[in-house]
Amino acid sequence: MSRLPVRKTYKLYVGGAFPRSESGRTFEVDGNNVALASRKDAREAVRAARSGLGAWSKASAYNRGQVLYRLAEMMESRASDLAAVCSGPNEVERSVDRVVWYAGWCDKLAQVVGGANPVAGPYFNFTIPEPTGVVAVLAPGEPALEGVVSRLLPPLVGGNAVVLVAAAPSALAAVELAEAVATSDMPAGAVNILTGNVEELAPILAGHMDVNAIDLTGANGETTELEALAASNVKRVFRGAADGQSLWEIEPSLELKTVWHPMGA
Repeated sequence: MSRLPVRKTYKLYVGGAFPRSESGRTFEVDGNNVALASRKDAREAVRAARSGLGAWSKASAYNRGQVLYRLAEMMESRASDLAAVCSGPNEVERSVDRVVWYAGWCDKLAQVVGGANPVAGPYFNFTIPEPTGVVAVLAPGEPALEGVVSRLLPPLVGGNAVVLVAAAPSALAAVELAEAVATSDMPAGAVNILTGNVEELAPILAGHMDVNAIDLTGANGETTELEALAASNVKRVFRGAADGQSLWEIEPSLELKTVWHPMGA
């Protein structure tokens, strides 16, 4: 008698756990049932991100790099599972290499983005990059895995906590990636992944008073309404590359703090 295989249930990833949507809703992607996140799920994800921000932002830059490199290791060990939910092994390899590339920037970011500034007076003047806080990310649908990685990693490098929304084309890849995140020593809440309808969740995140920045890369169509909602609490709004890597993909989710210090005698 042949047995029926146990099918994976694709859930949300919030606060280091894999809950179903509080609404009980699902949608179908490539024959799989995937959790359809609700507005309440989005608010819970923001709350989890705020709770996890401290542990991630206060970790040393070197330690953040180690954790992200561990994420690359976990992705490598799950390469076949990841390949099944994207375009194949080549996309997985590019995505793993991208995580390694961004991991290497963690302890170099302050020296490149920050610096010592010349001033006319007996003072030292330093510019220091700091995380903006909780960053909402609307992930692009394609490329499925590479697009999610390309938008998730830049704010993480800078010490931000992330709430990422993945629509149908990238939903399976996002949840498979979440399973690698869960075993990478990432603090609970630093990464939160919602799957569902971008048009439903984006306004909630854009207008949420405890979200400090929003990446509209994966937004569909006109974004004027989202930008207006974000302006209600002076939220930073930006877009990035769906499948690229650059130091300047990190910079939009950073705040640059200037410190003055008198010179000693």
